[in-house]
Amino acid sequence: MHTDPAQIRAFFAARAADWETRYPDDAPAYRAGVAELDLREGQAVLDAGCGTGRAMPFLREGVGASGVVLGADLTPEMLAAAARAGRGAYGGLLLADCARLPLRDDALDAVFAAGLIGHLPDPRACLRELARVTRNGGRLALFHPIGRAALAARQGRELTSDDLRAEPNLGPLLESSGWTLTSYTDTDEGFLAMASAKAEAGADTDA
Repeated sequence: MHTDPAQIRAFFAARAADWETRYPDDAPAYRAGVAELDLREGQAVLDAGCGTGRAMPFLREGVGASGVVLGADLTPEMLAAAARAGRGAYGGLLLADCARLPLRDDALDAVFAAGLIGHLPDPRACLRELARVTRNGGRLALFHPIGRAALAARQGRELTSDDLRAEPNLGPLLESSGWTLTSYTDTDEGFLAMASAKAEAGADTDA
């Protein structure tokens, strides 16, 4: 995990130019991950930490021409790579920290976040902000195209019990951040944790 936004930007800025070619076979996994959001025509969805925007074509398919797709990332070089790849045709590209989004409360129906949690200096702050901008009952997909064990092996590190994405850690983190974990899948073929946004304590929850 990085300790501040400057470290995050430096890490991804150095990798932005060839990010698309590093993992050329991930598109089917992204499509499958987005499908779990069960998006509908006209909805609004955010790709949080969008990188080069690989999920954005599938998000656009989900919400249709009348929906809203936004991709937000902290690293200008990643957004530039997304623009070069034509991802701006599928939605708006925002230079923004996920812990301080330029969106109103309850603006979104769903959030897709690929590989985001492991790079955050303050995961709880980001998840709380994502909950703020998502309507009650809205959905969050925390995704990675390979599972935790496969990713650790790729990076040459041990998988430890303090991994934020481990279910015993992630569930309470989400619960304290305005979300309820609804499903959890972690295999070599992919990681996907689905959560639902909760109404704030004391909020009006009448249908």
